Amino acid sequence: MKVSNIKDIEKFFQVVDSCKGKVELVTGEGDRLNLKSKLSQYVSLANIFSNGEIPELELVAHEKDDVDKLMNFMINS
Repeated sequence: MKVSNIKDIEKFFQVVDSCKGKVELVTGEGDRLNLKSKLSQYVSLANIFSNGEIPELELVAHEKDDVDKLMNFMINS
């Protein structure tokens, strides 16, 4: 799933942390980084962070409930 314009990054990571399954960030090169890892969160987002907002990410969530949770965050944020 592609997500865009994440303004509340702290809340976004709270939602990711609350997911039961794996949530991965897909890089431009096709690599997948585990976003439930704090180190991966810091390293991966340091590269795409601009003006306190994340413009666009491609995420893969492996559990349907996690996809729903992430979609709900995007719709209500």
